[in-house]
Amino acid sequence: MEVDVGMKLLAAAIALLPMFGVGIALGLIFSSYNDAAGRNPSAVEVLDKKYFISFALTEALAIFALGVSLIILFVF
Repeated sequence: MEVDVGMKLLAAAIALLPMFGVGIALGLIFSSYNDAAGRNPSAVEVLDKKYFISFALTEALAIFALGVSLIILFVF
């Protein structure tokens, strides 16, 4: 019985590994947005749309990874 619980915890932890990539990607998105807005302030309106789309898609990956981890932990 304890082996099953340990394997669930291990599988849930492995399912959260994409969070590291999401953190790195969000840092790169923020830094590139700041660089682009600093170089060309008149293009901020165009950059905002692309920035929010890329931020939302990247953050969705983190939410999916969390959902898979919680499903592994509580359903199986």
